[in-house]
Amino acid sequence: MSGETAARTSVSTHILDTSVGCPAEGVALTLSVRSGSDAAWTAHGASTTDADGRCKDLPALPDGTTHVRLDFAVEEYFVSSKAHQQAEEQQDAPRARDSGVFFPEVAITFAVTPGEHYHVPLLLNPFGYSVYRGS
Repeated sequence: MSGETAARTSVSTHILDTSVGCPAEGVALTLSVRSGSDAAWTAHGASTTDADGRCKDLPALPDGTTHVRLDFAVEEYFVSSKAHQQAEEQQDAPRARDSGVFFPEVAITFAVTPGEHYHVPLLLNPFGYSVYRGS
C-alpha cells in the first residue's frame, strides 16, 4: 500500500471463570498460526492472563495467516485457584467426583481474514467451556 501501513490482523482474548463469576487470572496460553489448512502450526506468541483475565500482549499475526490456534493451559488454574476451591465447597452437588481436572487444556482454532481484529473470550468452568467471537 503506497505510503500507508496495511492493517495488521490481531487477536485478543480473556477468560471468565463462570463457576465463580470472576476473571481467570494466571492462565498461560500460546498462540499458534498457519497459512493454509494443510500447513503446519507455528508458535507465534505466549502470554498469561492478568488480574482481569486478559492477555494484552499477543503479537500481531504474520502476513498470510489463515488460521489461529489459542491453547489455554487451564489445569494449573483449577488446581491452584482459591476462588475455584471456595466455589467447590459451596456446591450442593455430591463430592464424589472423579479426581483431577476434566479439561486440562482448551484449544480453540479459528479462521482469520487479513486486516481484521479477533477477540475470542473463553467462558470457563470445571466441567465445560464456551467460546465466541467478541468485539
